[in-house]
Amino acid sequence: MTDETRQHRFATKAIHAGAAPDPATGARAQPIYFTNGFVFESTEQAADIFAVRKTGFSYSRGSNPTVAALERRVAALEGAKAAIAVASGQSAVLLVLMTLMRSGDSYVASPRLFGGSLGLMRRLDGRYDLKPRFARGMEPADFEAAITPDCKAIVCESIVNPCGFVMDLEGISAVAKRHGLPLIVDNTLASPALIRPIEHGADIVVHSTSKFLAGSGQVIGGVICDGGTFDWVKAGGYDLINQPWPDYDGLVIPERFPETPFAVACRLFGLRDLGPGLSPMNAFLTLTGIETLPLRMERHCSNAKAVAAFLRDHPAVEWVSYPGLPGQTGEANVARYSPQGPGSIFTFALKGGETAAKKFITSLDLVSHLVNIGEIKTLAIHPATTTHRQLSPSERAIAFVGPETVRLSIGLETIEDLIADISQALDQVG
Repeated sequence: MTDETRQHRFATKAIHAGAAPDPATGARAQPIYFTNGFVFESTEQAADIFAVRKTGFSYSRGSNPTVAALERRVAALEGAKAAIAVASGQSAVLLVLMTLMRSGDSYVASPRLFGGSLGLMRRLDGRYDLKPRFARGMEPADFEAAITPDCKAIVCESIVNPCGFVMDLEGISAVAKRHGLPLIVDNTLASPALIRPIEHGADIVVHSTSKFLAGSGQVIGGVICDGGTFDWVKAGGYDLINQPWPDYDGLVIPERFPETPFAVACRLFGLRDLGPGLSPMNAFLTLTGIETLPLRMERHCSNAKAVAAFLRDHPAVEWVSYPGLPGQTGEANVARYSPQGPGSIFTFALKGGETAAKKFITSLDLVSHLVNIGEIKTLAIHPATTTHRQLSPSERAIAFVGPETVRLSIGLETIEDLIADISQALDQVG
């Protein structure tokens, strides 16, 4: 990212950051480098790249020019010092947790998270003794109360999947700083167009790029952003970051990479060792999607608010969880952190219970019954039997995903057409 790019505003960065006309051909679009390896200039250069004495491309599992352009763009949009692109959002969460912790360590997690994240956390706890300590509530004091001496991090989402609640990031960041812990924020539902967590005290930001960043439901991918804000050396105890790497000639990462030690540790351990690299084609499609991100998020939010308001007033609907509406729980956090709106994913409950919820979904015509979110098309799912099925009934209730609940991901269609389809589906529920 050049000094000139740093000064550009968000929409300009979304189009230009991280990429430039190809110097070899003049191609304006970012080229897709479909190659697994790269020719070295000399044996000395090859040795230097593999020993991390110099930067450069060697094998696409660890780095690829197309993927690197995506990393630079997302880092620019999030205000991060560096980013690491990986094969999926789930891979991003996995690499962050495994880079920070070893068996026996714990971390504090929000009680409301995406079901896939919760499932991963429990599997890592059962098999590898990486212990999530779930806060009792959503307030900063709840996170602080869950901290134990073996705690290594705090984890939350900026906007909660699927209820749409906006977290008090600055409050939680203050807790993390008091205890010398890094704050990890999953920013998938907000995207940097709505919230940039590093500006509110986050140290690490993760995304499933399969959602709003790419936007069209074509790709799977993830990204980890290193804010460069946490003092890993002062904190101590993070061995993959602070201890010498014998297989890299005794490399001590913060000494050689003082601004981005976490990103470097993620690349060496996560990509070189574990190997969930991102395809250059998926990187290219995500780069293309990001170019329209600011425009899309405006329409996502305006459509979502209109649909949520319609549902709130419908006689077949028990409740709507969308804090962008007046009087909803969490309205103050929306005004503080995401004034454009709390994204376009939310839940609502039907008075007819599970039968009505499933009937509503199968009666939709324009809206697709699909598990993804953040696409230009509007999507609906029954989370209690899909994305959050592994949770207990009480845990589903906390997450606002009971059997009567439908999750909507509102797209970019004309709002009158969306409401007409939702209305006819509600009529069939009875």
